[in-house]
Amino acid sequence: MSFVEFTGTARLDKRTKRLVRRLGPDDIAIIDHRDLDRVSAEELLATNVRVVVNVAPSMSGRFPNAGPLELVRGGVRLIDVNGDSNLFEEVKDGESLVVRGSSLFRNGSRLAAGRTLTEVELVAELEEQRGRVTEALESFAENTLRYLRDEAKLLSEGVRLPQVQTRFRDRHALVVARGPGMKHDLRIVKPYIRDFRPVLVGVDGGADALIQAGYKPDVIVGDMDSVSDKALASGAELVVHAYPDGRAPGRERIDRLGLPSAVLPSPGISEDVAILLAHEKGAELIVAVGTHFNLLEFLERNREGMSSTFFTRLKVGDKLIDARGVSSLFRGRAGLGPMFLFVIGGLGALVAAVAVSSDLQRFIELLTQRIQSLLGL
Repeated sequence: MSFVEFTGTARLDKRTKRLVRRLGPDDIAIIDHRDLDRVSAEELLATNVRVVVNVAPSMSGRFPNAGPLELVRGGVRLIDVNGDSNLFEEVKDGESLVVRGSSLFRNGSRLAAGRTLTEVELVAELEEQRGRVTEALESFAENTLRYLRDEAKLLSEGVRLPQVQTRFRDRHALVVARGPGMKHDLRIVKPYIRDFRPVLVGVDGGADALIQAGYKPDVIVGDMDSVSDKALASGAELVVHAYPDGRAPGRERIDRLGLPSAVLPSPGISEDVAILLAHEKGAELIVAVGTHFNLLEFLERNREGMSSTFFTRLKVGDKLIDARGVSSLFRGRAGLGPMFLFVIGGLGALVAAVAVSSDLQRFIELLTQRIQSLLGL
């Protein structure tokens, strides 16, 4: 970004996924997001915000994290002011601030000095971090083993499922979670949705993605912290993901809106709960959009509960397929409409050829007489 000074309105939230709902191009986003992931980077870019100030390291070096690079390449000035987390106490949401270089000012007084992350720097760091994937994997594996004892109950005992009106039995289910490439993947499975009409399950913000794509979610599963009121009021069944001990902070929001809901206590993350719900309710096939399938996506989340994702996939088995796999099956498939037009076009060409050729007309007459003779007509 070429500007030296930028004046904008401060917008703060320690949860980036909540902040993006109220950001615009004239705002200065102040976040507390260690290892800014690609999903958050995509959502920040979609708001057209021009300045992001992060009080945590946007790229700590734990693993190859492409989120900051994607944000900077999208034209956003990303400033790390590590150690200045008191910005959340000193700055009020909605007040006017000025960014000069890599510093943040209010009424001429400097609030924080940081470092602007550049594309060249981020590319170099990303390449260096690719060689440290093994260390990150070892740490992740240790964490998984630490939580294995409790979360292995997902495989042996399952979770206690609530009653839902939506029928999953012998149907396909499309589970849309807030993950990398969510909107793109949702676009490429449109032919699949049209042909199979699966049960549409939105995981928190995934429900808004469904609505934006022109669909109505049948079920919304999650802790209800990143889904809009509009989605919650869309008529979908609401299943609140609760802690294993039954505490469900998201239930309070649903109750304030006066909407009915069910509670599903379970360890792990909400996308796993949604997949398990579809599986246990008898879904024939589960197609996942925006869920976590590769190593870097797991490491980006950096959550203790991510180990449940392994167990969920072990339990569901080959019933679960990624959206990109479904798209490859449908790509190039002509369908009945184009095939019908092709046949009609071929017949038309044949009729035209017969009409202008006396030899072909004579051949057709002889062929017709021969068939009539064989049939005794």
